[in-house]
Amino acid sequence: MKRIVTTGLVSMMLALGLAGCGTTTSERALSGAGVGAAVGAGAAAMTGGSVTRGAVIGGGVGAATGAATDSDDIDLNRYR
Repeated sequence: MKRIVTTGLVSMMLALGLAGCGTTTSERALSGAGVGAAVGAGAAAMTGGSVTRGAVIGGGVGAATGAATDSDDIDLNRYR
């Protein structure tokens, strides 16, 4: 149980650290892959699945999502 909680907390910290990254398409794909891998690994660890498989799937989905967006879709520095 302690391992699951620790893995979940580490995954959340990594996701928060990487959430604001990315101004170019490649940076968004890279940060999306990192966040997706962390969330996928954490979710797999908490549900008893394969952590490696969860990280790979999450990383792929995150990278695809980051690459599919542009600066107009996600811009954390824009003031309205």
